[in-house]
Amino acid sequence: MPSYNAPLRDMRFVMDEVFDFAAGYQTHGLTDATPDLVDAVLEESAKFASEVLAPLNRTGDEEGCHFDNGVVTTPKGFKEAYQQYVDNGWAAMSGPVEFGGQGLPASLGLVVNEMTAAANYAWNMYPGLTHGCASAIRAHGSQEQKELYLNKLVPGHWTGTMCLTEPHCGTDLGLIKTRAVPQADGSYSVTGTKIFISSGEHDMAENIVHLVLAKLPDAPAGTKGISLFIVPKFLPDANGEKGERNGVVCGSIEHKMGIKASATCVMNFDGATGFLIGEVNKGLNCMFTMMNGARLGTGMQGLCHGEVSYQNAVAYAKDRLQMRSLSGPAEPEKPADPIIVHPDVRRMLLTMKAFNEGNRALAYYTAQLLDSAHYSQDEAVRANAEDQLAFLTPICKAFMTETGLEVTLLGMQVFGGHGYIREWGQEQQVRDCRIAPIYEGTNGIQALDLLGRKVLMSQGKLLRAFSKEVHLFCQANEGHAQFGEYFNKLTALNAQWGELTQKVAVKSMQNKEEVGAAAMDFLMFSGYVIHAFFWLKMAVVAQQKLEAGSSDAAFYQGKLATQEFYFKRLLPRAQAHVEALEAGADALMRMTADQF
Repeated sequence: MPSYNAPLRDMRFVMDEVFDFAAGYQTHGLTDATPDLVDAVLEESAKFASEVLAPLNRTGDEEGCHFDNGVVTTPKGFKEAYQQYVDNGWAAMSGPVEFGGQGLPASLGLVVNEMTAAANYAWNMYPGLTHGCASAIRAHGSQEQKELYLNKLVPGHWTGTMCLTEPHCGTDLGLIKTRAVPQADGSYSVTGTKIFISSGEHDMAENIVHLVLAKLPDAPAGTKGISLFIVPKFLPDANGEKGERNGVVCGSIEHKMGIKASATCVMNFDGATGFLIGEVNKGLNCMFTMMNGARLGTGMQGLCHGEVSYQNAVAYAKDRLQMRSLSGPAEPEKPADPIIVHPDVRRMLLTMKAFNEGNRALAYYTAQLLDSAHYSQDEAVRANAEDQLAFLTPICKAFMTETGLEVTLLGMQVFGGHGYIREWGQEQQVRDCRIAPIYEGTNGIQALDLLGRKVLMSQGKLLRAFSKEVHLFCQANEGHAQFGEYFNKLTALNAQWGELTQKVAVKSMQNKEEVGAAAMDFLMFSGYVIHAFFWLKMAVVAQQKLEAGSSDAAFYQGKLATQEFYFKRLLPRAQAHVEALEAGADALMRMTADQF
């Protein structure tokens, strides 16, 4: 069975030494997040993840969820772990104080989420969507709705979902058929079927609050006619407690390839009482508050499965004896050498390490932007953070899950035949991670969002804001004694980023298909450049620590070796994406449908 130990040293390196979370907390007035408190939160979260959640990951996968006439029962131990999570205040950690939260930084919440999700991603999905549901109500709900629902959602007494997809439509939400009919008392009667609803029904909390996209009878066609409704499983009574059962029932749960302990439900709304959130026909705007949070959370899934895969693959590679080193016996006292001596095994392990740590840097950088967007008193700082979040969200979701899946597959390869069987648990990591590039908008959709909406529709503004930061970093380190060649490479890639944007923009004026044809390669190129940026940031810090005579020299030397590997072995992939992107749409669109 695989083990998980939170990589606190690596996490603190990024938090404290690369991005200086503590300084950001002071800047934003988050004075409760003292270094001592943050340290205690990390230590206790690591214990909860490894001692409570990780042991349930394998058993939850084997047992799965149980469905019986609309009732869903989670695997053994899940409900008790959730109660411990709520009782110990983890659910409320980053929630607003006025609704029962602790008011700690959003960035610290993301770091804690990395640990709980890595330990047991299926379990983590139950509270994970609740945070997004609460965020949407807080951003768009009336004061009455906030007081009624957030006081239950924030502490974790109730959980939340988002109900978008229907049997006949996934991403194209303009096609939804769910209807909301106005009632005399101001509520709405909601009728329709939603599918693929994570945590739509379960036994872990006393109530479930569904956020449901639906259309009014006179709504305009397409996405302009979508509204958003709060539809609780149990209607709150006069005291705000769980009242009578609403007209929403789980019709079935899906039988899935992975994350089997997470209930993925078909939800049937039959004249259920719903309450409009936000404005009529503006539901998609409201839902994006939740969807963007879910996309960042899905990006983290790539990192989380990747981290567990790496930890266990390294342990196996150090222990498994197979053949001799090509340069002579590394451990002559043994009958064979551990496989970690072999170059190809090191290629796989270093690829895993480089992607994991690059993804962690990207995630934590994004977490700091969340802090700025939520807490800064400076309007310009908030606006810049929101722009960068808009730009980075599709990259986080898609690049982190593409590389995370690659890492889990490499982990399986390191284990060899043992990776393909249940005993070592690596095949579960692959199965669980495989959904990440698909849901919350497939990675192709994320790529279209990035290139089409975030880059081209902003006339390059959002890209320029980020690439300017890269430029200033390179400029400040021009001629760096140790990393000069790498800064020159990043400078060239950063300039090429803008040039590629211009090429696609010009081509798309003649042929709209060029955007779709270029999108995925553009996103992957962007991800590789961003990782290069963060790896150089980490390398500069590591070099400074070594020059200062750090007693943790091996740790920092490992960072420098991984940075070198990334630039020499992984970053060259970026140019392959450039070549594919520049090939244009013709090679994709020339064949007729009947030629496939």
